[in-house]
Amino acid sequence: MALSVLLVSLGLFLALGVPVAFSLLGASVLTFFFLDVAPVIAVQQLASGINVFTLMAIPFFVFAGDLMYRAGIAERLVRLADAGLGRTQGGLGQVDVGASMLFGAISGSAVASVSALGSTLMPMMEEKGYDRDYAVNVTSTAAILGLIIPPSHNMIIYAAASGIGVSIGDLFVAGIVPGLLSGILLGLAAWLVAKKRGYPRGTFPGWAVFGRAAVAAIPGLLTALIIVVGILAGVFTPTESAAVAVGYTVIVATLGYKSLGREGFGLAVTGAVRTTSMIMLIIGSAAAFGWLLALLEGPTRLASLVTTITDEPAFVLLLVLVVLLILGTFMDMAPLIIITTPIFLPMMMGLGMDPVHFGIVLMLALGIGLVTPPVGAVLFVGAAIGKLRIESAVKTIWPFYLALILALLITAYVPALSLTLPAMLQ
Repeated sequence: MALSVLLVSLGLFLALGVPVAFSLLGASVLTFFFLDVAPVIAVQQLASGINVFTLMAIPFFVFAGDLMYRAGIAERLVRLADAGLGRTQGGLGQVDVGASMLFGAISGSAVASVSALGSTLMPMMEEKGYDRDYAVNVTSTAAILGLIIPPSHNMIIYAAASGIGVSIGDLFVAGIVPGLLSGILLGLAAWLVAKKRGYPRGTFPGWAVFGRAAVAAIPGLLTALIIVVGILAGVFTPTESAAVAVGYTVIVATLGYKSLGREGFGLAVTGAVRTTSMIMLIIGSAAAFGWLLALLEGPTRLASLVTTITDEPAFVLLLVLVVLLILGTFMDMAPLIIITTPIFLPMMMGLGMDPVHFGIVLMLALGIGLVTPPVGAVLFVGAAIGKLRIESAVKTIWPFYLALILALLITAYVPALSLTLPAMLQ
């Protein structure tokens, strides 16, 4: 009965439009009252949920991503992608996917990616005769590549939520191949749609232009390399690597590119503080909710329910993927990572799935939810930047959904894509 109170009250709060963090905390407090337990425990669990040293990396990564956005690094990545990919039919779609992969490798934020690249590429596409819905759909779906390609602060949240010390360095490396696979499939979908609609073909500007664009983009791209190599080499911890990323970005933006002024730095600080506050409140509230779920044996009950349906690992994984995709359409990514990891990770590990592999699958599945209504935050941001109604975007986004779901299935059922690189680097 208490488990029903917890889940039903959460559903009611969300249906009433209460913010996710307050819905999670409110459902927890109501359940504590139902159990006749002091509700102050909910606050204690909230505090302990964010009192994790590893989570200190989140504000630094968020800050670094915002600094890159303000410093105009996204524009340099667009020029590099345009020089290399713009010659194909509907080349700006390929440029969008390529630039998203590059920007994701240095920001780790889907919202930052769609904001930075959308404001640059969407007007360019419209000027070249591309339909507005195409521009919004390509930019929004490609933005979630930053959740898989390292570094990603969501992977840090997963490592903390796992409770078993999953290596953040291994997660970062494990996301490289699935991220590239997702980008290739999205690029293929963008090309097919562009060919069907008859979008123009670009021209190769020459190796000299490509070389200049590559040289200009290298300082920004080195951010991801410094972070991943530094962690794997044991030079610094993930938390220290995030601080290094901020320092390096400030140096590149102010002394290298000379594109970050006092105003831009101030906006980056306030934006990072605002985003970090929201993320931490969600993490803390989800920790209280997850503690109650564990107390009421929610994961055990769910595992028993699933095993009554099937005990075949392949079908269990498929059921988990379906549940994650459905949940992702209703809730934001951070709370879902905190809530679903303690539920599904033990179940999948019991079936022989590596926790690093499951983490990458979880990132991709919940990332798809960010571009899926009704909550789809990234799709909403993309539609707002492109000045397009969300209904118009959803009508024609299905080829990009198919590409992402195919990438998810391949990643889920071919563990070697995620686990080969971490094993080679150990």
